[in-house]
Amino acid sequence: MSLPSPHLDDRRFEDLVDDAKRFIQRRCPEWTDHNVSDPGVALIEAFAQMVDQLSYRVNRIPEKVHLEFLDLLGVQLTASQAARTELTFRLSAPQEADVAVPAGTEVATPRSGSAPARIFTVNRELAIVPTALSHIGSAAAGHAPELVTERFLSGEPVTCFASQPSPGDALFVGLSKAAPRCAVALRVECAMDGVGVDPRRPPRVWEAWCGDGWVECDVESDGTGGLNRPGEIVLHLPDGHAASLIGRRRAGWLRCRITEAGPGQPPYSSSPRISALEAYTMGGTTTAIEGETIPHDEMGVSDGTPGQSFPVHRTPVVAGSLRAVAVETKAGRQVWKAVPSFTESSPTDRHITVDEASGTVRFGPSVRQPDGEMRQYGAVPEIGARITAGAYRRGGGREGNVAANTLTVLRTPLALVSRVDNRTPATGGVDAESVDSVRRRAGHWLRTHDRAVTAKDYESVAAAACRDAGRIECVAESDGSERAGLVKVLIIPQVRDVRDEDSWRELVPPEAMLASAARAVEAARPMGVVVSVSGPAYQGVTVVAEIEAAKGADRAAVKERVLRALYECLSPLPSGHGEHNRSGWPLGRALRLSDLYAVAARCTDVESVTKLEMYPADIGTGERQRATDRIDVGPATLFLSFRHQVAVKSAR
Repeated sequence: MSLPSPHLDDRRFEDLVDDAKRFIQRRCPEWTDHNVSDPGVALIEAFAQMVDQLSYRVNRIPEKVHLEFLDLLGVQLTASQAARTELTFRLSAPQEADVAVPAGTEVATPRSGSAPARIFTVNRELAIVPTALSHIGSAAAGHAPELVTERFLSGEPVTCFASQPSPGDALFVGLSKAAPRCAVALRVECAMDGVGVDPRRPPRVWEAWCGDGWVECDVESDGTGGLNRPGEIVLHLPDGHAASLIGRRRAGWLRCRITEAGPGQPPYSSSPRISALEAYTMGGTTTAIEGETIPHDEMGVSDGTPGQSFPVHRTPVVAGSLRAVAVETKAGRQVWKAVPSFTESSPTDRHITVDEASGTVRFGPSVRQPDGEMRQYGAVPEIGARITAGAYRRGGGREGNVAANTLTVLRTPLALVSRVDNRTPATGGVDAESVDSVRRRAGHWLRTHDRAVTAKDYESVAAAACRDAGRIECVAESDGSERAGLVKVLIIPQVRDVRDEDSWRELVPPEAMLASAARAVEAARPMGVVVSVSGPAYQGVTVVAEIEAAKGADRAAVKERVLRALYECLSPLPSGHGEHNRSGWPLGRALRLSDLYAVAARCTDVESVTKLEMYPADIGTGERQRATDRIDVGPATLFLSFRHQVAVKSAR
């Protein structure tokens, strides 16, 4: 897409004449005849004509010239990116045969007022495989599993772990079939024998065999409290779940393994016992991308000229979704493929380029060569040919980053599927690039030429590859460390709300984001430089404060302002609003108690801060240490707010 050019003076002939007449009314009120027959008005129109020509010439320079040069360099606006998520489809009842969820299935958010629904499309087919209990057994740490399927089915309870449970003990459950990406429910009958543990945080992990090792399962719910009472356990099995042999029995194996107890997490003092167990498949999970599929779009009729362009009718176009158009002539239907540019296209190549930012399809131009000869780059559709866009997706942008459990409307009917939801928020949606962003990106590109030398260079290269990242930092290991010279590129994803208690999970960059940045950085780094791409470490901080509000102030409003200021101050991401720390907390900088006093005291209607304490906290376990006046962190660590407590009282 050609970059849009600004108008330095957008006044035209009529505007200039009107401005002159208004000026006359103020300076020469006795001049009342403003008709075109008046000689003075004729002079005004003559001067307006000349000024209009000058304005036209002025609009050809400064910023316009800058953007035109960028256009000549091939710098283009980047189209919007579509958000991605995982959708879990729930069966209406356990089935005896596979239930398929085909690619192209559409799921949407409920409509809310005048806001349009956000539509997501399944991009990977899912097979929901029926399963049942096949085998069961247990093993002490370091020992081979002992299967007791026959005795269990005859009514003898199974002791899950050793008589004195220890980390590594495991209960083995064999399914009749491997069920990759499926949600499996285990309905368990057991007594309260596994005493000692906290039912809300039992020291155990569920794993599935995936061909080359055990992979942890996502536990959606555990109604048994760690195998301590009758209930149902819902597990989401990983993608690589495969059948294998254990104890000379082939099955899709799962295991519940005891782990090391963490701080404040009591261990098992005795082993649970299971008297009955039923397994069945209740659904499955697959990936989806935001965007409504447009099966075809008739764009127009060719006039036979080189370089013609046609707009699609449903924008914005999701990046990479429009790959070809159909050209229908009297001789038949032809498919013209999308290419990055016409540089290598011959006059017979059926090529197009797609400008996703504007939703425009272009055919090959005819360019005059230095010797005066005209050369055609790419074929030109004949006169009268009908141009139709192939299937593409409409959508993209940050609005697609919907919250968890909001994609609940099944637009494509599916037999035997009762409901659908997204258990995790959608991520990766990015708006189309602005002109200001293009100028900044072009400056980085002209300086670095896709080669990274300084820390800013690495950040620019990674930012171009990960447009959905919220913040990117580059640091180097100090000379005295074991890995001196290592360059660390730290990626911080954008999250919807850092005040959410589980936001730290979303602040861990996904593998796809890290891989994209790593490929770009690897191509740009100088030979001999070792670079790692990862997320930063996070140190939780809990603030406990007592605030005295100004006389007559709303205490609830004061509390909200103080909390917002604290979260913005300690946020690892740019806040984008407010007056505290817009760019996010500096990487590796120590936190002092005085920093927090200043943040709280600056808030509107705060009379004084009567008490303030800060506690280092473990955001994973919720445990916090003793209050301190200073928290030091490593060079690749950021702070993250965790359960602040603010009490506000009125001034006396």
